[in-house]
Amino acid sequence: MAVSMAALLDDLQAETDAVGALVARLDDDSISTPTPSLGWDIRDQLTHLAFFDELARQAAVDPAGFRRVAEAEAGTDHPDRVAAEHAHMSAAEVRSWFLQARQEFIDTFRTLDPSARLPWYGPDMSAATSVTARLLETWAHGQDIADALGVRREPTDRLRHVAHLGVRTTGFSFALRGRAAPSVPVRVELAGPSGDVWTWGDADAADRVSGDALDFCLVVTQRRNVADTDLEVVGPVATEWISIAQAFAGEPGPGRAPGAFPHSKR
Repeated sequence: MAVSMAALLDDLQAETDAVGALVARLDDDSISTPTPSLGWDIRDQLTHLAFFDELARQAAVDPAGFRRVAEAEAGTDHPDRVAAEHAHMSAAEVRSWFLQARQEFIDTFRTLDPSARLPWYGPDMSAATSVTARLLETWAHGQDIADALGVRREPTDRLRHVAHLGVRTTGFSFALRGRAAPSVPVRVELAGPSGDVWTWGDADAADRVSGDALDFCLVVTQRRNVADTDLEVVGPVATEWISIAQAFAGEPGPGRAPGAFPHSKR
């Protein structure tokens, strides 16, 4: 199926606007509100997005330079270091950086072929996948910000991008933990916010994950423990996968403890 870079970037812009609205009125005190990500406040969530937007754009315009940066950072606790280095920034400075870095990323990627191969941490990816990854990151870190502020976000069909990466990274989730990718197929069936049913995998697969798309996206981005969702998980392979699912790059994430977020706080 052909990928529309323009449509992807429009969805990324909409997700950016949603996060921007969450933080638009935060002052220097409230932007320091702790989030569910251990040791990170709202400022850290935004500087993380801005920093990696700039790196993702560099991967497109200066791939050799990006590779040098990635090699130099190998083995370091990159995200926490980035957060610490920008902890001095004011609320206004953080908002400005986030919005500027995101706009420059979007402007650059509007000129790219969606199939163009770009370097990243781990295997190279297509330009379209890079945009989808930025959307996933924006949604996931936006969830942390919403949780910190006690805000319930209305889900949208942009979750399909997050869910798609969640399914595509099944093998990656196993490899991160030194496990072989499963050879058994897993069927995923999700109810999207608009009522459509989204499916991946063999319809006859015995191992299955089904339920609400929001629940699935919260689990594969490690923003909720599967025990705190209504997902139906059937089969040993599906059960193992969903317990370690990780749709984002980097080291294995710690996930969230069960019971940390009751259903009413989604």
